[in-house]
Amino acid sequence: MDAWQIPALEYEEHTWHIADDAPVSRSRRSRGNGAYRSAIPIRMSSIDFNTMPAELQTDLEDASVALSRFDTRASMQFGDRVLTLGPMSAVLLRTEATSSSQIENLTVGAKNLALELLHEGNSQNAAVVVGNVRAMESALELADDISTEHLLAVHRALLSAQSGWESYAGAFRTQLVWVGTSSYSPRGASYVAPQPELIPTAIDDLIEFMRRDDVPVLAQCALAHAQFETIHPFADGNGRTGRALVHAILRNKGLTPHVVPPVSAGLLRHTEQYFDALTAYRAGDAAPIIENFAEAAQFASSSGTQLIDDIAAQLEQTRELLHGVRRDAAVWKVLPYLVAQPIINSNYLRTVVGLTKSQAERALKTLAQAGVLTARSNAKRDVVWEHRGMLDVLDDYAASLRRG
Repeated sequence: MDAWQIPALEYEEHTWHIADDAPVSRSRRSRGNGAYRSAIPIRMSSIDFNTMPAELQTDLEDASVALSRFDTRASMQFGDRVLTLGPMSAVLLRTEATSSSQIENLTVGAKNLALELLHEGNSQNAAVVVGNVRAMESALELADDISTEHLLAVHRALLSAQSGWESYAGAFRTQLVWVGTSSYSPRGASYVAPQPELIPTAIDDLIEFMRRDDVPVLAQCALAHAQFETIHPFADGNGRTGRALVHAILRNKGLTPHVVPPVSAGLLRHTEQYFDALTAYRAGDAAPIIENFAEAAQFASSSGTQLIDDIAAQLEQTRELLHGVRRDAAVWKVLPYLVAQPIINSNYLRTVVGLTKSQAERALKTLAQAGVLTARSNAKRDVVWEHRGMLDVLDDYAASLRRG
């Protein structure tokens, strides 16, 4: 793949002084004090895309067509069935949020995520991933209005669920951040993000870039994401927020209007390549990160199609198990919701599906007797039920990502 040169990062010199009360040795303090360089973000909004190599443009076009076909297939597969497209959209969104979190080494299985969404979980990682789900939802809800306020709202949804970080949610950082081995000094770090006072202007320029309509959409996603990670505007949650913004752009530009393609699942397959591409972008070569996103989009389309086909097969098996149940029974209202929430209880059916208490109890009894649901415990009251087949589909998909 030919390189595509854009302006490289420039740097400015500063002096670092480790706090006098920091618990570090004299030798470490001596090494940590002194000159360091922090990044100055490039101006994104005026990048000329006419210089992009033809081969890269072709790859982008192919990946964009694949994403569009996937979105249409998901809509056609589920859109004609009452209440099913919504849960299908939800499961893809949660799959994407989980994959994005895994890049940050926040691994959560389908069961723990479903329990957390049902308010029955006790996994801290699952709670953080639910925050990522909420951030993705916020990104989609505000996709028509790409703005600084929108960006802050996405981050607020993400970090509000992360214990100990609530006070940082939805606010730009006020401290220097860097990627390196020392938490006391940026000297020797592999990357030092821009000074805090540069963030507002850099974000304004990034927003202007994301609003452009003369840019290939996937290239816009890749470069906006890379620039966002380079600015690193928040104290934490930059990677997950930056990947959520990708879906705001995809929705805003109309490439995937119905569902959330699991693009992060594609990035997760080759995380070293993904981080190398970010480094190349900062050095002035935009081709690797764009190619990375094009490959991730192709993978999202193919693996996402397999995922919805497997889910559709599970739904069909469930319908067969319920053969003979009258068509006006409340249990049929429950079925689509098992896609997005394969662990349920009576309260969920009442508050989310809209069933009465007696309808919910009858539906759960019918599903249990048919072998669709299995009780998670021997409790007599407030029983939690799971759809093992649907959980297996989601866990098998996650396992396929880890296998690469």
